Amino acid sequence: MLAKPKTLEVVTLQLPSRKRYQENLDTLLVHLENHRNKHLVVAPEVFLTGLDYAHMTTAAKFSINALKTLKKEVYEQIVVLTLVLEEGDDFVNQAVVIHKHKIIHKQEKVKLFKLGDEDLYFRAGKKKKIKPFEIEGVNYALLICFELRFKDLWKQVEGADVIIVPARWGKLRKNHLEILSQALAVMNQCYVVVSNSSDVDMASSSAIIAPTGAVVMDDKQDAIEGTIDFREIKKMRRYIVMD
Repeated sequence: MLAKPKTLEVVTLQLPSRKRYQENLDTLLVHLENHRNKHLVVAPEVFLTGLDYAHMTTAAKFSINALKTLKKEVYEQIVVLTLVLEEGDDFVNQAVVIHKHKIIHKQEKVKLFKLGDEDLYFRAGKKKKIKPFEIEGVNYALLICFELRFKDLWKQVEGADVIIVPARWGKLRKNHLEILSQALAVMNQCYVVVSNSSDVDMASSSAIIAPTGAVVMDDKQDAIEGTIDFREIKKMRRYIVMD
């Protein structure tokens, strides 16, 4: 296992999804270029296409081509986003982690949001796939939007240094997103990085949350920047032992 770095520079995006898919991809590529100095870049859930239920096949085909483009572009950075993809006769909402021109982790959304009709259009993923994964000495984990509400899934991501939450979380329950994200960071004594859509009906609230519960958040920005300090995780886990 590689030695864990002392810090990681992070940017979490807070962007609206436009109707033209290519415009969204172009926007993401601009942010990747503008934040070349960041180790970790996180985009909102299904940012490239939105939940375009009327054109799912088109969205899935675009996502495949966009993924090829992103794999070519992404080397030193770790880039996280979710995509509408087609698998057999079903569609899935799949999170992908891109690093050094490869997909090094992927998992499909398990908890589908029935109020948003996700269960009518997507096949749910397998719960066992939700677990920490390692990149260069750092343990990461992923929860996709609605999954943040399920305490049994919190148990499955225990031990992660950084939990990433790509989301399309509605404005009506904005405070739920913020409370749950902060609680997860405090409970698991880790950093939580939330990237939420800024569509007019979405909550924004993209944030970088420390294991102390301290929050870096600004709803007026397209990109929220911060630093993950692994000494803070170590200090908190030594100070308050959870065994």
